[in-house]
Amino acid sequence: MKSINRRSVLLAGLGAAGAGAMAACSSGSTRGNALVNPSGSTVAAAERKRESTGRQQKLTLTAAPAVIDLGGGVMPKTWAFDGRAPGKEVRLSVGDTLVAELSNQLPNKTTTSIHWHGLALRNDMDGVPPATQTAVRSASTLTYKFIAGAPGTYFFHPHVGVQLDRGLYAPLIVEDPKEPLAYDDEWVIVLDDWVDGVTGTPDEVFAEVKQGMGDMGHMGGHPASSSSSPSGGMDHDGMDHGDMGHMGGMDMSESASPSPGGMSMKFMHMGATSKLLGGDAGDVKYPHHLINGRVANDPAVYTGKPGKKVRLRIINAGSDTAYRVALGGHKLTITHTDGFPVRHQEVDALLIGMGERYDVLVTLGDGVFPLVALAEGKDANGLALMRTGSGSKPSATIRPKELDGKIMTASQLRAADDVRLKTAQTDVTHQIRLTGGMANYDWAINGHPFDMTDPEANPILIEEGQRVRLDFVNDTDMWHPMHLHGHTYQVGASGPRKDTAIVLPKQKISVFFDADNPGQWMLHCHNAYHGEAGMMANVAYRA
Repeated sequence: MKSINRRSVLLAGLGAAGAGAMAACSSGSTRGNALVNPSGSTVAAAERKRESTGRQQKLTLTAAPAVIDLGGGVMPKTWAFDGRAPGKEVRLSVGDTLVAELSNQLPNKTTTSIHWHGLALRNDMDGVPPATQTAVRSASTLTYKFIAGAPGTYFFHPHVGVQLDRGLYAPLIVEDPKEPLAYDDEWVIVLDDWVDGVTGTPDEVFAEVKQGMGDMGHMGGHPASSSSSPSGGMDHDGMDHGDMGHMGGMDMSESASPSPGGMSMKFMHMGATSKLLGGDAGDVKYPHHLINGRVANDPAVYTGKPGKKVRLRIINAGSDTAYRVALGGHKLTITHTDGFPVRHQEVDALLIGMGERYDVLVTLGDGVFPLVALAEGKDANGLALMRTGSGSKPSATIRPKELDGKIMTASQLRAADDVRLKTAQTDVTHQIRLTGGMANYDWAINGHPFDMTDPEANPILIEEGQRVRLDFVNDTDMWHPMHLHGHTYQVGASGPRKDTAIVLPKQKISVFFDADNPGQWMLHCHNAYHGEAGMMANVAYRA
């Protein structure tokens, strides 16, 4: 299937030489504000300040068509790194330099890139065409080289079109040589919602959803506009919350029958509702939800010993699905989110939006236990097994009671003392209004959809050395996981350090970060389809 999207059309004729070449020649719309060039001297100077071990880890990542085995006889044709999804885990230590050559073997002159999600790295290695680099043409290569400056659980994926919703992703673990946690083993867990090669391609999904809902927007879980008013109540996390009631709806996504307006409904999920997410849970109907690349009826298995303590590194690499995660018969002790430590919290389950990562510790019981990733609001789940003794395999649709126990979200966590931001005067505050809706599928930030032909249009301007406050104000009727590249922010005065945070409908949350990594950085919704529709902005340093 020929894959065409706005980015690939724009960049098809451009070479892969010179990261930052596009950014250097698109300064006409900044209205007198010169911006830091992603490959300029300021960025190079910031990189020289990073502590380095002098060690290099070299690898080649080949993006190419592949038929992959998801288990249970499900073998879709997709795009993947080196023929597998998730791709092979990359693991290095703080201060090591990653030297990764991307070889683009994708068909039909499709361009691509790699974004190193969550890492505060040098700007011209961030992998975001056309803002920080020229997209990598088919049959071309580009080498990414940067110092991994902070320990944590990360992953990498393309930042072109809706390629995130294919198989082009893999975990990236940066180890702390002074690791304070004590545990016996690790299990890296990658969650994903899967459509590619089963019911269609992500490009076909986007083509359908971007038509908007029109009059259908008044039905089911997809309101046509952001007209409902906030409740005015304050939750225990101190944030403003709006109407948290269920939005009922029909699930019309099983067939491709047209809506009353004549629109195809092959991929649209109209019955996805969740109180945890403030109503509408998602746009897309996925035939499978995967844990470590396996379908629920043929799950991945971790084998351990009773009494051992295991660190689970959980990554949501999905494109439209939040997951409620629990391990049957066990408590989870949350230790980190998005790579940064938090005050430890013991919970039954956690909610993880697209792009978020959580690290938890578990002490293993004796038997066979289901690790369930419930697709929040979508009545489906992913499944993996933890086997420490005898016992039968649970059903693919098992729902352990922990899923309905104590559920922790990021707003309830607190940063560990050693990573909490130092008290400082805020130098600049930017209001980040999340706008648009399902009616016209016009998702945007501050009413401006991101312009791929002019990435420096409507920048959110900051200066090096500033303490920056971003006020996320969600004017829409849907939740958005908002991801900031190149930095981690603190949620509120003492909340966790994050790079991706869930902003519920009709809610405002404030985050703070220090402007210590010059360049041009994307701020966007990590719902792949919302971001591609335009819910993205450029947080740009003044030169």
